Amino acid sequence: MKKNSIDFESRFWCGRKKYSAISLMEVFFQFHDLVTAKEHLNLIMQYAAQRKIRTPEDPSVIFYFYQSLRSFIRAAYSLRKKHGKWLVHELSEHKNPMLQGSLSEKEYCDPAKVFRKAFKKYRLEEFEEFLSEVVYFSLGNFNNAPERNIVDPYLHLTKMLDAAWLILERENNREKLPHEESIAELQL
Repeated sequence: MKKNSIDFESRFWCGRKKYSAISLMEVFFQFHDLVTAKEHLNLIMQYAAQRKIRTPEDPSVIFYFYQSLRSFIRAAYSLRKKHGKWLVHELSEHKNPMLQGSLSEKEYCDPAKVFRKAFKKYRLEEFEEFLSEVVYFSLGNFNNAPERNIVDPYLHLTKMLDAAWLILERENNREKLPHEESIAELQL
């Protein structure tokens, strides 16, 4: 039986093809840190909603961000079925509220839930259409604004960025723990 895999189309913006959703997200956040990605997305949304005003940002920067965010959405789509891998059963008293971002406590405990909720409400193609539409309207002077609801997919996408960042933080912490334990044993 052939395994259906999705092409992340990362070769256009990061120079090489990625096969793992986690590694693609790592590269995405190397190119755009969480704050910058959210700022770019927010700027695109603002100018897409305003009529007769186009973004002052260089169109090549917007297009580059569009390509990388499209790959990010495809990677998030492939992670939607991951259950429990990044699950936290107890909320730590020392948790960093900055990591929670726009996530609820349940979403913070299980960040893959964000992807499941988003892709339950919208198909992958709908997210890609949303992204194309807001980028298109932000780059031109138009008399009309986007016809469809652009706020709800935007909120889901913002949560996906927060969830992906959290997943990568947990992956990095998981990789550090065995190494730190072996160093502690050597020091004893």
